[in-house]
Amino acid sequence: MANVKLPDGKILEVADGATVLDAVKQIGPGLAKAALAAYIDGKMVDLSTPISGDCQMNVVTARDEAGLELMRHSCAHVMAEAICDLWPDAKLVYGPAVRDGFYYDIDLDTPITPEDFEKIEARMAEIAKADLPYKRVEMTRDEALAHVVGDRYKTDNINRADGDVMSFYSHGFGFEDLCRGPHVPSTSRIGTFKVMSVAGAYWHGDSTQKVLQRVYGTTWPDKKALNEYLTRIEEAKKRDHRVLGKQLDLFSFHEEGPGFAFLHPKGMVIWNAVIDFWKELHDEYDYAEIKTPIMLNEQLWHRSGHWDNYQENMYFTSVDDVDYAIKPMNCPGCCLVYKSNKHSYREFPIRMAELGLVHRFEASGALHGLVRVRQFTQDDAHVFCTPSQIESEVISIIDMIYAIYKAFGFEDFHVELSTKPEKHIGSDEIWEKSTNALRSALEHKQIDFKVNEGDGAFYGPKIDFHIEDCIGRSWQLGTIQLDFSMPQRFELEYTDSDNTEKTPVMLHRAILGSLERFMGILIEHYAGSMPPWLAPEHVRILPISDKTADYADKIRQQLKDAGIRSSVDKSPDKIGIKIAKGHAEKPPYMLVVGPKEAQENAVNVRIRGVKENKTIPVSQFIAILRDKIDSRSLETDFSI
Repeated sequence: MANVKLPDGKILEVADGATVLDAVKQIGPGLAKAALAAYIDGKMVDLSTPISGDCQMNVVTARDEAGLELMRHSCAHVMAEAICDLWPDAKLVYGPAVRDGFYYDIDLDTPITPEDFEKIEARMAEIAKADLPYKRVEMTRDEALAHVVGDRYKTDNINRADGDVMSFYSHGFGFEDLCRGPHVPSTSRIGTFKVMSVAGAYWHGDSTQKVLQRVYGTTWPDKKALNEYLTRIEEAKKRDHRVLGKQLDLFSFHEEGPGFAFLHPKGMVIWNAVIDFWKELHDEYDYAEIKTPIMLNEQLWHRSGHWDNYQENMYFTSVDDVDYAIKPMNCPGCCLVYKSNKHSYREFPIRMAELGLVHRFEASGALHGLVRVRQFTQDDAHVFCTPSQIESEVISIIDMIYAIYKAFGFEDFHVELSTKPEKHIGSDEIWEKSTNALRSALEHKQIDFKVNEGDGAFYGPKIDFHIEDCIGRSWQLGTIQLDFSMPQRFELEYTDSDNTEKTPVMLHRAILGSLERFMGILIEHYAGSMPPWLAPEHVRILPISDKTADYADKIRQQLKDAGIRSSVDKSPDKIGIKIAKGHAEKPPYMLVVGPKEAQENAVNVRIRGVKENKTIPVSQFIAILRDKIDSRSLETDFSI
């Protein structure tokens, strides 16, 4: 008999040779029906896996994030079988689950088009209805290579795989693919699915290789969840910052600089509003601002560890026969600023902030408007402190992060703690100490967090903050990274209270991440309708006719004197057309002025998103709007 411990501490006695499913059935028939897989001692396995010896078990269902990912992985296999049935010449490469869905890379000379999606889905439905069990077969590496002989893709996948045991999964009609697993019990458990799109993809991302067809799909626990997702997709298309950026004249991209954003005057208004707030808050939290060069000697990057761990993402150049690297990160430059003076423990914590321009190589196919670029500005900061100050400094940074996100209207976010990756610098002892310090700070703040094992930066563990926008999409923004290693590599020191020289602890910290990316997120979150304090144009003044053009100019000057951004539409268009144009360009307020308003020194206020108009004195409108801007209000409406 084996003892199986459950999350609530209960112990199940399971007969030798029993499967995971047998153990789940002992808990109850309802859970056995809902179960998709289980974690045994922290490793997810199929329900058909035999239990050998005492262990801990956590059951996975469709309600769990891991269960949804499992369904998507399994659905990918069903889609691959459907494609192979419809196009027998198709060769499978690989098909992972991704955020909100899955894809399969296919080598097939016949193009798969959107017109083919319906017949792929129909064949998938037949396979799902057949309720075919997923079966796992394990082989040695040599056996697996012999099993796939002649298939260049599977041979390559096996040669790249870790471990000595390879696994294959099959279901029903003879379909089989190399796969680590696990999978749902049978094809009927893959959820409600839809084939979404098809695109080209190079094998291993290598442009010298053949272009494959990457077919994307999605699956959800039921039809309602799928429909909600499809609605979000349609809403996201309406909010695409690339489209809105052009429509609202905020930014552009050009062939002369792929992946390098050109911000237009209106875009710079948003940019500067973000930066002004950022600087104000950093002053409140006692940060000193610095600026470091974007190009530094190559030897610096050897010293920092970036050469060994980040070289493939960097740009290089040579000046006077000396090799330089364009910085992908700001931290080494900050270390040089710290090292330029001697420091005492009495100065700590030392907080240095930098809006640092960095460059990182991104494949052309990965570029995506402002959210994936090759040049961007990080709202970076580095804190140098003693070990005893770590927890209080992390808590202070968390408070700052909350304050910034709230100001921009992001109330929902989740937190992740990432631990030591396989490729890292620093001793295991340093990593354990660092990780425990971050964990303690989160627990002190009573913040729920998820642990991502092995996903830390190469120089230290980190806390990541993921905000949720108005249509439920998650975006990773802020990060706090604890680093004991880089200060040692740069021989940073301070004089401690016992008059000995010691190495400071270094905290890497960003809140918005990339300012370009954050601007793209803001545009999509608000669908281009920016709150008053961020709006490129606060007010559009619309004279009914040429007779009130002078009055409109007078109002504009009053607004300008009050620090309010405005423009006057003096086009010959009728007022209805002017209003329609204003709606398309999304200023928070439009002021319609005619002879009556001019006589009363008033304005007829049209508030974005509000049907009712309000006629009020110009001075009152200026006072109300000025208060909204000064308080960084997220609302446009006001009561009279």
